[in-house]
Amino acid sequence: MSETIEPPRAAPRADAAAQRVARVYAEALLDEAQQRNAAAETLDELEGLVHDVAGADPLLASFFLGGAIGRENREAVLKAAFDGRVSDLLRNFLLVLNEHDRLDLLRPVLAAGRDLLEQRTGKVRVHVRSAVPLDDPHRERLVGELRQVTGREPVLEVRVDPDLLGGLVVQVGDWLYDVSVRARLEALRNQLIERSSHVSEIGEGG
Repeated sequence: MSETIEPPRAAPRADAAAQRVARVYAEALLDEAQQRNAAAETLDELEGLVHDVAGADPLLASFFLGGAIGRENREAVLKAAFDGRVSDLLRNFLLVLNEHDRLDLLRPVLAAGRDLLEQRTGKVRVHVRSAVPLDDPHRERLVGELRQVTGREPVLEVRVDPDLLGGLVVQVGDWLYDVSVRARLEALRNQLIERSSHVSEIGEGG
């Protein structure tokens, strides 16, 4: 890594209004979970529900989105499905979401909850894509630079992506920092196209 990590450009949010609502619910869930000293466990439980249940079966995913059946019928199904199978806190949270027709916010609530917990514990989740596995010296240097930039303790989630050819793509929340070889080649290609177009225009003008 020959470059220093700097505050990079922002990646757009898909639905800002839904994100704001999800954050309100996530704060309420996290506040209650932290009072029970079960914040991480509750979020892990929610993640299991989102990914292993709602995310695995299209019919269940459609059920959580709401439109197929009424709220009261959904409540009965939720109680039958989760009573005794999840914590009382998560069960009651699902019922509250259902009462307000907000079960479709499970994924953004999970994401907001993770972000809030990391903020409250002084950590920040960092998604890293690397062309090759990061060795310990590169990982330590990346962590050190991110610690300086964010003022928090980075928690790296590294994924190997050979398509990058070399370098890294680092994402922290909405911030995206792309120093991959692929990105540089693409930028060079665009410059060459622009220059070629400019030269062509000059030739036609002459």
